[in-house]
Amino acid sequence: MNDVMQVYLAVLAQTGGDEPSIVKLVLNAEPIVQAVLLTLLGMSFVCWAIMVNKGIMIRRAARQSEDFLEMFWKSRQLNHVYEQIAEFDRSPVAQVFKAGYVELSKLTQANAAEQGAMDMGGIENLSRSMRRAATTELAALERLIPFLATTGSTAPFIGLFGTVWGILRAFQRIGVTGQASIQVVGPDIANALIATAIGLLAAIPAVMAYNFFTSRLRVVSGEMENFASDFLNIVKRHFRNL
Repeated sequence: MNDVMQVYLAVLAQTGGDEPSIVKLVLNAEPIVQAVLLTLLGMSFVCWAIMVNKGIMIRRAARQSEDFLEMFWKSRQLNHVYEQIAEFDRSPVAQVFKAGYVELSKLTQANAAEQGAMDMGGIENLSRSMRRAATTELAALERLIPFLATTGSTAPFIGLFGTVWGILRAFQRIGVTGQASIQVVGPDIANALIATAIGLLAAIPAVMAYNFFTSRLRVVSGEMENFASDFLNIVKRHFRNL
């Protein structure tokens, strides 16, 4: 880092303090370096769009799930809860309940027609339908989040490629001109460092957002599992002859 700073200061000293802008350096960069920078900027833009979208989705899901659970435990009849399910369309827990209630209705109707009790097979079907709903909801929330991890792991290497290419071009310029002055190699080195910086700027927020969303989704998944277990216990208590 000290060597880089010395090169930068030397460029400023020999150019009379006429510092080139970042935009000018990018426009004067090699096509390969420009392609690297555009790729990194595109990945960063997509990551920020995902972060905003998933942040809104997960926050809304958590808020509606909290409201749904409060309403569920205050209600005394499952059909009353089901009648209000449309108000919690963004809640994963509510969707798990919906799947369980629909399956429970089918099972009770079938058992009533057969004048029999719900057996363990019926409980297993109920559990399976709720697990399937939980998996579907979790997959919807997780959609596109792996792109954050991909950006976090690949963006630094893409930027490093741009850096290596810029340094390579600097050495080629030295070989062609026979000069190793700062004026000759400085712009290529600056372009190379910009590629590394953009790669890090794209990767760091992506990794932080990925870890945050992953932890939040673990909480959501745990809430769905706990609710499914509680719902099954409620069903079993109402069918004591299992």
